[in-house]
Amino acid sequence: MATRSNDGPRRRFKRRPRTCQFCADPGKTINYKVTDTLKRLIKDTGKIRPRRDTGTCAKHQRALAKAIKQSRHMALMPFTARRYR
Repeated sequence: MATRSNDGPRRRFKRRPRTCQFCADPGKTINYKVTDTLKRLIKDTGKIRPRRDTGTCAKHQRALAKAIKQSRHMALMPFTARRYR
């Protein structure tokens, strides 16, 4: 049986620190009309990706959610994924 240190269980992967893409590049803006940027931040099922997946900060994640919802309301983006059988 392997002995553990008092620090707790060993971790296999080290999470690299992520930087918000909108904080890093001030030229990028969050706009509901720019659907190309917003589509990358939505899952294929139509749900908004969480912060831990995208790496955005809390401030920009709130702005993203607002822009995505506004874009859906203006019919620029779908509410759900389209599945054809």
